[in-house]
Amino acid sequence: MALERVSKNYITEGVPVPALCDVSLEVERGEFVALVGRSGCGKSTLLNLAGAMDVPTSGRVVLEGIDTATAGDTGLTRLRRERVGFIFQSFQLLPVLSVVENVELPLLLAGRTGAREAALEQLRWLEMEEFASRMPYQLSGGQMQRVAIARALVHAPALLLADEPTGNLDSATSDLILVLLRRIATETNTAILMATHSTEAAAMADTVVRLRDGAVQEIRQAVKQA
Repeated sequence: MALERVSKNYITEGVPVPALCDVSLEVERGEFVALVGRSGCGKSTLLNLAGAMDVPTSGRVVLEGIDTATAGDTGLTRLRRERVGFIFQSFQLLPVLSVVENVELPLLLAGRTGAREAALEQLRWLEMEEFASRMPYQLSGGQMQRVAIARALVHAPALLLADEPTGNLDSATSDLILVLLRRIATETNTAILMATHSTEAAAMADTVVRLRDGAVQEIRQAVKQA
């Protein structure tokens, strides 16, 4: 995934308001990148553009060789469904579906065969298979986030986007989720782009990108914790 001199403006009362300004960034397969900065600095906008949920005002976002600005609505939907996984702070599991039903849902929506078997295999990889028949309300916060990660990975995305994935978790559970994200990048060769306010979370990444007022202030290698 690459952003090439990307800017994004939103119109408020007829006036363009810049959210991102001339941002260039590349995330390779197997690389774990953390976006840091104050609230309102552009992290969520960048995630939206990287995940083909929005298109830039100027510049290019290239995902799996496709320019999102020229993909059209159908192409963007296909990109999101097939090549991008999403993890959210609030988990966003459907409360009326069981764990395995939540995980298999992306495959069912894409018309893929073998959805149940693939969902169970993903839960097994995350050591959550024993919870397959439970409902989300029967799980802890950390378990719900693991299910959300399984759902995000079940279709083998090229890019995994994580928006404050440890924001609703205690410190011990947060550490476990971050170790899991590190493992995903290493073992599945998935590119991970994570927005976070946590310096501890950012330290688990390979690269830290600091945003300020919609622009890249700094790109540096993360300092690994002992």
